[in-house]
Formats: sequence, C-alpha cells, structure tokens
Amino acid sequence: QVQLVESGGGLVQPGESLRLSCAASGFTVDYYAIGWFRQAPGKEREGVLCISTLGDTVYYVDSVKGRFTISRDKAKNTVYLQMNSLKPEDTAVYYCATDPRDYCSGYGLSWGQGTQVTVSS
Repeated sequence: QVQLVESGGGLVQPGESLRLSCAASGFTVDYYAIGWFRQAPGKEREGVLCISTLGDTVYYVDSVKGRFTISRDKAKNTVYLQMNSLKPEDTAVYYCATDPRDYCSGYGLSWGQGTQVTVSS
C-alpha cells in the first residue's frame, strides 16, 4: 500500500528556512517521480517542483527557483523539500505526491495528508 506522510511544516518569519519531509512506504522513492504541491487559502493547488527518477529537478513555478530544492534519501525512503528565503506568499499547505507518469508531469497520483507552512512576521 502506497503511503506518503509529510512533516516539518510550521510558522516561520520571512527570510527563514524550513525543510519538509515526505516519508514513503509501500514503494521505493527512487523508482518514482515525486512532486511537491501546495495550496494557499482560497487558491487552487499548484505544483511547486518535482524530482524525476533520474534525480533531476523540474520546477513548476518560477517563484521558487533559487530558493527551493528537492532531494531524496533512498536509505530513509524519504523526499525532502528545502525551502530557503521564505516569503509570506509561500504560505500554504504543502503536499507530496507520486507522479502518475514515470517523469515529472505536473500531476499527482498518491497524496500525503499535507503539512502547513506559514510565513509571517
């Protein structure tokens, strides 16, 4: 059974950093493209970035380039989202999801429950 569990969210001030974790079970993270998505209050969910099966990063939004990075740890079967220089507009519930394709298509198939990130002074 595929399961994804996000953690690491919280309340931070603008300019600070957070690292989100996406712990996977029921499959091996190396064999799937896995994306991070977010949904801000009153807005539709959007793709943020994705790591391909080859380990390449695909950015879905330009606003996080240079600030957010994605990585994975095969030993821990976990995908990480490192978020630096956070801005109030990054406030959202963040989700990780497996991609239904074997590349970063921008879609999600199996989803975690989400973790709240709030950036506020």
